[in-house]
Amino acid sequence: MRSLLSRLIYRDIGIDLGTATTLIFEKGKGIVLDEPSVVAIEEATGTILAVGTEAKRMIGRAPVGVKTIRPLHEGVIADFDIAEDMLRYFFSKVFKKSLFSRPRVIICAPSGVTSVERKAVREVAEQAGASQTYVIDELMAAAIGAGLPVNEAMGSMILDIGGGTTEVGVISLGGCVHSNCIRVAGDALDEKILAYLKKNHRFLIGLSTAEVLKKELGFARLSDGSNIPVKGEEKTMDVSGRDLVSGLPKKIQVSEIEIADALYDSIQQMIDTVKDALEKTPPELASDIAQNGIVVCGGGSLIGDLDKAIAEKTRLKVIIAKSPLTCVVEGTAIALEELEILGSLRK
Repeated sequence: MRSLLSRLIYRDIGIDLGTATTLIFEKGKGIVLDEPSVVAIEEATGTILAVGTEAKRMIGRAPVGVKTIRPLHEGVIADFDIAEDMLRYFFSKVFKKSLFSRPRVIICAPSGVTSVERKAVREVAEQAGASQTYVIDELMAAAIGAGLPVNEAMGSMILDIGGGTTEVGVISLGGCVHSNCIRVAGDALDEKILAYLKKNHRFLIGLSTAEVLKKELGFARLSDGSNIPVKGEEKTMDVSGRDLVSGLPKKIQVSEIEIADALYDSIQQMIDTVKDALEKTPPELASDIAQNGIVVCGGGSLIGDLDKAIAEKTRLKVIIAKSPLTCVVEGTAIALEELEILGSLRK
């Protein structure tokens, strides 16, 4: 049990350092920060102009000489210095600097990262101001946050569809028995929408607009076509962009059927990853999953009928986590309660 002095000095926080979004959870307060993982810099000097929400607003609108950067790419740190600056800024928004406010941190890392990348995640947090840093597998944090019985001798399957990666894992007895990670997730879906409109309409939009289309119109098409709306009754959305033929600004109407077509192949890749994990799961744990189903979390889990599409191909029950967008960081919060026995996470 920690001493009173230790409890005063340390503030325990959990961080979901995601490709698209960073969330920070402080014990006793809940989620204290939820901002995009974006930084805007002046190219000539490297000066940081904006971080988080303000930086995201500049994507596609910044003047010449200003660049918006995502320091994480496909779930791992692509720019160490910018990631450190971003995390330091987020810390400054949440914590006042003093001897008695250096946070002790649990931070998530995708299960497929190398030991070098894992070390980089920890060093970024420590350079940004953390007193001690523990790294936990994102799948484990997601499973804990989703309320799965991770410490029991029972197989639980979690599917986490984030911004940069889609991860699937089988959890039992406090560890990950099998996991798989593909670089097809929310960002890749945005790219697919952009490419679809470019090919089929000769029309160019930005990634921010593609993200809006995904959230507003995206759904997973079932193989029997039972969830495809009748032509003329489907949802549509007016979208502004640039005509690639004339080069002039233009507005077109996009339907949810078109967005479903754009997303289809990527969604099938996600489902194939789940099926592959099931095929490699030990029989005893597979029977548990058959009984309890698959839990899905992350921003991608909100795509319409995705749970039905997975259930159709796996013939298993599929459940969307109660708090799909925050269950990872909520899992770190629960892990904070066991901080004293998590010394191995510093490796």
